[in-house]
Order: sequence, then structure tokens, then C-alpha cells
Amino acid sequence: MSKNLDKLKDKIAEAHKGGGEKRIAKQHEKKKLTARERVEYLLDENSFEEIGILVTHRTTDFGMDKQKFYGDGVVTGYGTIHGRLVYVFAQDFTVFGGSLSETHAEKICKIMDMAVKVGAPVIGLNDSGGARIQEGVKSLGGYADIFHRNVKASGVIPQISAIMGPCAGGAVYSPAMTDFTLMVEDTSYMFVTGPNVVKTVTNEEVTSEELGGASTHSTKSGVTHLTCANDIVCLEDIKRLISYMPQNNKSAPGKLPFELGDEHREMLENIVPDSSNKPYDMHEVIKGIIDDESFFEIHKNYADNIIVGFSRIGGRSVGIIANQPMSLAGVLDVDSSKKAARFTRFCDCFNIPLLVLVDVPGFLPGTDQEWNGIILHGAKLLYALSEATVPKVTVITRKAYGGAYDVMNSKHIGADFNFAWPTAEIAVMGAKGASEIIFRKEIAESDNPEEKLAEKEAEYAEKFATPFEAAQRGFIDEVIMPKDTRRKLIKAFSALENKQVLRPNRKHGNIPL
Repeated sequence: MSKNLDKLKDKIAEAHKGGGEKRIAKQHEKKKLTARERVEYLLDENSFEEIGILVTHRTTDFGMDKQKFYGDGVVTGYGTIHGRLVYVFAQDFTVFGGSLSETHAEKICKIMDMAVKVGAPVIGLNDSGGARIQEGVKSLGGYADIFHRNVKASGVIPQISAIMGPCAGGAVYSPAMTDFTLMVEDTSYMFVTGPNVVKTVTNEEVTSEELGGASTHSTKSGVTHLTCANDIVCLEDIKRLISYMPQNNKSAPGKLPFELGDEHREMLENIVPDSSNKPYDMHEVIKGIIDDESFFEIHKNYADNIIVGFSRIGGRSVGIIANQPMSLAGVLDVDSSKKAARFTRFCDCFNIPLLVLVDVPGFLPGTDQEWNGIILHGAKLLYALSEATVPKVTVITRKAYGGAYDVMNSKHIGADFNFAWPTAEIAVMGAKGASEIIFRKEIAESDNPEEKLAEKEAEYAEKFATPFEAAQRGFIDEVIMPKDTRRKLIKAFSALENKQVLRPNRKHGNIPL
């Protein structure tokens, strides 16, 4: 018995060393943590329970029978973050470059299955060179097993992926199917085919960073939701992200203690400029509505004409979608529509109420947008908000024009409460453009066309470019003063706390992908 215990201690010590101390030292030079250090930092102190520490690969070809490391390149198990159960895997780049083998995949699949069974989030810390070449189709099958579980877990438990090193080839599709992807600047990259293959096939010369680095995926492709300066920041962001989510789709996000007090915010009164053509920063509106320092922006560097992120209002976790007048006047385009649609669907999956702040002049015109499918992508946002059954509240701060008025959580597509500030302009289009069309003949026949246009523009604005016409029809529940917005929202979300919606009996809808 004592001999077996001694052997076990030796094996566990060997497993904790990974692929070798020299390689670990090199990682520290790059400011990268080891797989075990990442897990220990992410989870509450002494909460980690490891599963499969003594697993080794089964391959004997190409001399692999002489190279075996306990754990086979991935640390798996469970623990807690702020007292909440989570399951986690961390790939160990010091063991065969973190490459995925049959047993490596089995370990990951095991904790994914357990996470779904008990209803707890799963977090993947990716740092892998891809499929283990020596295992051939067995490693490819391992990836497919993981992908299948990603899909089965989608909408059931939150799934978070952190790219903390290389992630190439088939490996990229698992993070792409999870709810949120984080990348570490300068040390991580994602691509289906690497720079060498790109050069061979297309004759393009590009670096790994340019092709699939954190900056590329956070600004151009939108693949990553958050970029982080280093491993520590990445792990802290995961902890914060988890705090806004429930454990699973059958529970609600945690609510912080809150007592209603003087919730008036005078700062909101002067944010919207007198001129409808002047921009303002929607972040200032968000700041005046939410609980102090609670906004956590998602996809910050991608499609910045729309803002999405998590916050708390009256202690409740809330998802915010807001047009940003500071960028492209807040119009909806291909990228912003996709960004907001994806965020909407996550919040709806996990019972997180939605607040939509509207200042939108319409959809971005032009051949580029039309040829890249603005119709299809705009429909994604329309579909997502129409489908969502969580509490949905809209505040129109200024412009709500054309089809974009309908899309941005209007009453007509199922919003529960719709408020408007007195500065709101709800119409088919701006007063000037509408007047030029409606009164074209009168303006042309006038002795002073410019004066006539100004007269008709004012006439149209008084009739339609206000919130009162919509309020009279019940499309707006209340026209409110900006300073009262926070108080109204706290009460609205409280009133909607037990909202239930009966869904049609169907397998699933067919969102316009």
C-alpha cells in the first residue's frame, strides 16, 4: 500500500510539471502563465478538483510510446468562481504543443458532459498547436466530438473560450461556437489556415498576428468579443463576465441587494444636443442609467456604431443594446446588425433582460452594404429581437427613422415597455428629406423654394418628428424626462420580473443566416 502511495505521489508530481521546467520558464519570459497557473488564478483558492490527471495517450506509432506525459496536454476539472460552480479545461502547450489527441479530447468531452448534467458554465483555456498529427483521424474525431457537445450545450449552459496561445485549423471552430471568445494580445492567434498555407495558395505574405491576432479578430472579423493585455487580465475578464450570467438556462442571473432611493439623474438632461445633426456619446446616457461602474462592454472594437454589453440596473443583470451617434451617426449596417443580433440571442438564452437605447437614422445606404447582404443581416437583428421572450424595454433618445425604428425593439415586435424622451423623432425619414418628396411640386412652383422648403420641413417636423404622434397610437407607453429614465427602468424591469411567454410548438425557427 505504501509503495502504491509513493508511486501515486511521483506520478502526480510529474503531471504537475507538464512538458518540462525549461519550456515553462520560456513561457514566463513571454508573460504567459502555465496551464495550471491559469486554472489556479481563475478559480477560487483551493476550489479546483482535477479530473483525469493520470491519463496518457494510447498511440504507439512514430515513437510515441516512448513519450508519455500524465494528463496528456490538458488540465481538466471543476471548481468555483466567486462561490459558483464552473467546469474548466486548460490546454498545456508544454506537452506536444498542446496538440489534441484522442484521450486529450475525451478529457474535455467528459467535463463538458458533466457541466451540462449539473447545469454549470464551462470555460475553455485554449493553447494548442492543433490536432496531433501522429494520431491521424483519431485526433480529428476528437475535435468533432467536442464540436458536437458545443452545439448540444448551446443555450443550456454558458460557454466561454479564452485563446491564450495558438488556435489553428479545426481547433478554431469550438471557440467559434461558444458564447464568448477572449484573446490575449501578442501571444494568441486564430486562423483556419496559417501564413505559410496562405502564401502557397494565394501568394499573400502575412504574419500570424496580421492574419489572426487579437487586434484583427476584435476589429475586422468580430470573431473575438474581448481582447486582453495579458493572461491575468484575460482571466479577470472571465470572472467578471461570469458574474452577469446565470448558471444555466433554467435559472436567473444573480441579483445584488438594492433599495430604491432618489434615482433622478440630472446629468441626462443635457446630453442630447439641440441640433439633431450633432453627435453625442451614448456611453454617457448608459452611465446615467446604470448602477455605478457596472457596465461591461462586449465587442467594443467591432462595429462601434452600436454598443452592446452587460450592466446592472437596480441590482439586476441587464443586457444593453444602444445605437452610437458618435460613429456613422448610429446607423445600422451589416456588422452592427450581426453584433447586436448575437448579443440579443445570448441574453434571451439565459434569461437576461434587454434594454435597447435608440438613436438610429436608418440603415446605411450604398452598394457595399446592399451587395454584402444588409437585407439579410438586418433581418437577423429583427428576428432576434422578435424572438426574444425576456423582458424587453426600449428608450428612444432621439432619432428612430424608417425600418430601423421597427427593428430596434419597437412595440410592434414585442417590446414590453417603450419610453421616449421629448427629443425623440419618430418618422419614416428626416423632416427635410420627407418634405422634399411630399411637397416637391409646391416647392418647385414657389417664388422662394428655399423658404418654402423650410416652411414645409417645420410643418412635417411638428406633425411627425416628435414622440407624441406615436404615443397617441400607443406605440410609445410614456414620454419621459431624461432625468427620470433610471427610475422608470428600475420599476419597469421589476414589474417584468416574472414575465412568461408561451412559445409556438415547433422544432426551431429558421433565422436568416
